Amino acid sequence: MLRAVTVFCGSNVGRDPRHRDAARGLGEELARRGIELVYGGGRVGLMGAVADAVFAAGGRVVGVIPGFLQSVEVVHQKIAAPDLFVTETLFQRKEILLRRGDAYLTLPGGLGTLDELFEVVTLAQLGRHRKPCGLLNVLGFFDPLLEQLRRAIDSGFLDERHAAILRVHQDARALLDELDGLTELAGSQA
Repeated sequence: MLRAVTVFCGSNVGRDPRHRDAARGLGEELARRGIELVYGGGRVGLMGAVADAVFAAGGRVVGVIPGFLQSVEVVHQKIAAPDLFVTETLFQRKEILLRRGDAYLTLPGGLGTLDELFEVVTLAQLGRHRKPCGLLNVLGFFDPLLEQLRRAIDSGFLDERHAAILRVHQDARALLDELDGLTELAGSQA
């Protein structure tokens, strides 16, 4: 059962308001299910949209932000100790983000978001965790990335079973349902 989901997403909202709408929808769904949001701690961008929606729906939010990004990403003012972790480095931030979630879910974002996505999928590939990894493919944002993964498979650089670690949906409910099912399966295999 999912108790906490670590969400990776952009500190910008993007140009299409449907990205923000999807982030809000995810936040509402997390709160409705009683799933704690674990995320990068910002109040801006898609990060802020997810957190605001969780707060508005009465859910719990855990933020993790390096001290040097507090002013850049503008830490969410509704998060306080013990639910706010301020780290010295990005590496420490990732370590907490990875440890706290029962699953990892990625929304659209930039380089940092992609870095976090590939880290959790690579760690799963290497057997360092068995937590489910999902992409919320809002408006087909990740289609080119998925095409690149298919190319890596076809070119012999990626095994199909490793690409299958990443679960992809356009709907937050369907993605959370699948991640929750995979969490149950991983727990039964432990």
